[in-house]
Amino acid sequence: MLTPDGDKAKPAPSLDSTPLEASFGDLMLAWYDRHRRDLPWRTAPDLKPDPYAVWLSEIMLQQTGVVTVERYFSAFLTSWPTVTALASAPPDAVMRAWAGLGYYQRARNLHACAQVVALDHGGQFPQTEAQLRRLPGIGAYASAAIAAIAFDQRAVVIDGNVERVICRFFSVEAPAEKAKPRIRLLADSVTPNSRPGDFAQAMMDLGATICTPRRPACSRCPLQETCQGVKTGAPESFPRKSPKPDRPVRSGALFYIRRPDGSVLVRTRPAKGLLGAMTEIPGTEWLPSAPIPRRCPPLPAALAEFDRRAFRAVPGEVRHVFTHFTVLLTVFVASVADAMTAPAGCRWVAEDRLGDEALPTLMWKAIAHAHKAATA
Repeated sequence: MLTPDGDKAKPAPSLDSTPLEASFGDLMLAWYDRHRRDLPWRTAPDLKPDPYAVWLSEIMLQQTGVVTVERYFSAFLTSWPTVTALASAPPDAVMRAWAGLGYYQRARNLHACAQVVALDHGGQFPQTEAQLRRLPGIGAYASAAIAAIAFDQRAVVIDGNVERVICRFFSVEAPAEKAKPRIRLLADSVTPNSRPGDFAQAMMDLGATICTPRRPACSRCPLQETCQGVKTGAPESFPRKSPKPDRPVRSGALFYIRRPDGSVLVRTRPAKGLLGAMTEIPGTEWLPSAPIPRRCPPLPAALAEFDRRAFRAVPGEVRHVFTHFTVLLTVFVASVADAMTAPAGCRWVAEDRLGDEALPTLMWKAIAHAHKAATA
């Protein structure tokens, strides 16, 4: 049989085939019992996990580091201690609480999922992978993680950390993005039937603390004696990676308009699409392969009543990296009279109350950049 990359596949080991694979789960669970991380969404070993906390943490942890999630997780639980409470929350309140975590489609799906669980499932999460997969925002990884951790269901849980451990342990030569079916088979072969939730978290912890992307601490790894990556002498070279294409660049302008009373003009982005339903400083479209504006471009239709000559550029630009592109934005600032009303679709917000808005990180960068003009 050939692997997806065309190489001859190694036979996938099974839990009962050799002492090596049979001991993998035991080694990981023994290590986890000694070294498990103390995280706010984890329960003590003798307590049953809260499915709501498990689900909330798993959604937040997608593409986001543990340290950042710890702050947001605690704040969410304080505001909405149950899935029913979250389901009843106004959507804009959820978006404000999520602001800064990024990947804002997660927040919209989070709220939608809470409503489905509350209304269609009586406030109780379904317990199987297949049932969980049907909920908004829950994909293959999250459904497996929730089923294993919250409900003790055997499931193959693969995130970036687990993928790295598997690729190193089995010295998977194909680039990880092409070898995902093989990685899943290998992960399945070492996933035990007992304590699947603890095993999944053990693999995540090992990847986060020992089997790190750079300079793995192999001497402290419970798998070092049988790890094929260690035997190659270069475990950090796994997973193999294909060359990344250059990330395209888009550019545009933002208009930071301020009244003498300290109010700033903002608007809410459309509900669907990039940064959907988030608060923004009004601006132009972000165009690919366009020069970074140095002079004030034509104002968008929403700002047509403002005098273009009143705007001046803040030196430099704001740079922000999204998953599929980088954006470079010039910030133009202007002061207008207190009597100036907000155009349709926009609103004035006191500058010292911007923290109450659902502002994404990019807009906070723009606001900080605009403040340079005031202090220059």
